[in-house]
Parts: sequence; C-alpha cells; structure tokens
Amino acid sequence: MMGWELLVPWQPSPTVVVAVLLSAFLYWRGGRRVRVSWSRRVAFWGGLGLIYVALHTRVDYYAEREFFVHRLQHLALHHLGPFLIALAVPGPTLRAGLPVGWRCALRRLLAWAPVRIVVDFLTQSVVTGVLFVGLIWLWLLPGVHFYAMLDVRLYRLMNWSMVLDGLVFWLLVLDRRPAPPARLKPAVRVLLLAAVIPPQVVSGALITFSPRQLYPLYELCGRAFSGIDARTDQTVGGLILWIPSIMMCMAGAVLALYFWYRISERRERTGGVPRRVSSMAGWAPRRRPEASTCRE
Repeated sequence: MMGWELLVPWQPSPTVVVAVLLSAFLYWRGGRRVRVSWSRRVAFWGGLGLIYVALHTRVDYYAEREFFVHRLQHLALHHLGPFLIALAVPGPTLRAGLPVGWRCALRRLLAWAPVRIVVDFLTQSVVTGVLFVGLIWLWLLPGVHFYAMLDVRLYRLMNWSMVLDGLVFWLLVLDRRPAPPARLKPAVRVLLLAAVIPPQVVSGALITFSPRQLYPLYELCGRAFSGIDARTDQTVGGLILWIPSIMMCMAGAVLALYFWYRISERRERTGGVPRRVSSMAGWAPRRRPEASTCRE
C-alpha cells in the first residue's frame, strides 16, 4: 500500500476529525489576526499533523499488529506532536481565533471554582510528572495492554489520554514565561524533565531485555510484517520507548534551561523587578477595540 491510501482511516473517528479541524480552523483564523512567526506556524502544523496521522490513518492498522509501530504511534502522540505544539506557543493564536463571546465564555469557565480546582491539581509539578510517566506504565502493563488493544473504547481512551497528557506536560515544561504567570518556576521545569527520564529508562529496559514475550496479542491478531518475529518486535519497541523518549526529554531540558537563562537575563536588565505581564506573557494578541471587554 503506497501513497494516499496510507492516509485512509483504519477506524474512522468523528471525534478526531472534529477536534483536528476545529484546532486547525481556530489557529488559521487566529493567525490572520495576530502576528505569528513562520517557525511557530511550522511547529504547530507539524505537531497537529503528526497527531492526526498517528490517530486517524493506516498507521492505526499497523499499530494494532506490531508492537514497535504501536510505540512509534505513542511517541508521536505523547512526545513529538505535543512537543512541537508547545514550541509553537499556540494559546494566543487559538484564543484570537475564537469569537469574542466564546472567549468570554471560556474565561468564565476557567474562573469557575470546580474547573479551577481541577486545573490547579493537574498542573502541580508532582501530579504532572506522575501522570506523564504513570500513563505510559499503565497502558504497557501486559494485562491492561491486552484488553486496551482489543476493546475499541479502551483503545481510543488510551490514545486520547496520551495526547492530552502530553499536551499538558509539554505546555507546562516548555513555558517561556516567569512564574507567575507561568504555573511552574523555571528551575522546577528543568527538574521535572530530569525526573521523568529514569522511569522511562527503566520501563524501556525491562521490555527490551525481558526473557519472555510480554505482548502475545500481536501474535493472536496476526502480524503486519511477516519478516519480524515476536522477539525482535518487542526489543525494537522497548528501544523506541527507551531511546527516542529520553532524547525528547533531554532536548526539552536544554530548551527549559535556555528559557530560564532568558528569564534571568530579562530580570537583570530590569534591575530584578519582574515586568507585569498578561496571562500570555508578551505573546498576547493585539485586541481590537470591540473585543477588549466581554459582553454579559
């Protein structure tokens, strides 16, 4: 199978189509109203495209029949796609793409006490790190993995949990702002990236060097590539979990250190007094006069 046929969905999902199209439309609309650099545009479209390809193309078929393809799929959903989107700093552009009434409704929703409590809890450094690593471990437990790959509802929950958790994590640790308004302090972001590396090394090594077959499901469902046996498939899948994931976290740590340096440099120039910033810290879109207030 070659060319455009690879883009045909294996299991069509209206949820994926609506979510991707809505995100694309809001970013395109917002990009016409605010200035966005070409590098950020490339990062956003690249990240969104990777997530779509991993969720809604023939890749899904191969991910159900080869463990190493499944790990490549989750690498795109949990690491690379959200990483690129976070580098794009998409918040101001997406917000500018919303109609004024929707922006006001979103602001009121985020100010609502129950939503604020949940957001504050999920964006704590310890909770964020545990979820980032814990979800990887959860879905790789042989018993859980077996049922998740057979039940379409669990399968979609697994994939969506990877996407959402990855977005939360990378948006937090690649934040370029001081704290506040950023949720985490620059030093905490670097330490958090360092903290999630060892558990991924351990899980990757356990799968790579396991003497037994951990995921017989791929034999039961029939393999997509006849030249790859179960042992090789599991070893390559473990290496994908091990090496590229760690490289992504190390790259994130280097960027977080650079952003920390830039924040410190700006503070030195201003005499140690932090400049008052909006919730988007210098990247907030220029508002039109009629959009400056919310109509009740």
